[in-house]
Amino acid sequence: MNKRISARGIIIEDDSVYAIYRRKKLPDGKIKSWYATPGGGVEEGESPNEAVIRELKEELSLDVKIIDLLDIMWEENNIVFLFHCKITGGTPELGGPEKEKHTEDNYYEIRKIKLSEIDDENIDISYKDLIKLAYTKNELPLQ
Repeated sequence: MNKRISARGIIIEDDSVYAIYRRKKLPDGKIKSWYATPGGGVEEGESPNEAVIRELKEELSLDVKIIDLLDIMWEENNIVFLFHCKITGGTPELGGPEKEKHTEDNYYEIRKIKLSEIDDENIDISYKDLIKLAYTKNELPLQ
């Protein structure tokens, strides 16, 4: 089985990280909510670096530059490239497929999560350790 390759961007601004808040009504009527690190699939002929820049533009309407590759996660069905990114332009606004699929039962919203709250049990987001690492690196002067 081929693994899906994706690229995700961790953007730290001040004391917060950008995330996409998701709320979905399940077939049984229950509501599931979580936060997603923005990003998505690497398209054919595209590098993970190019994909994360494109995905953050599509999903968040932001122009970014890559600061660092934080990690490559080998998950059961995915290979995920996680990049630390910095905003270079744009205003956060939901776009792309997320905007097109956005309904009351399939909800998407850009939010900033305070780093001091990242370990809160109500914050369901993957890659918490890498978000903290990006925050630590954000505090260092750029080379």
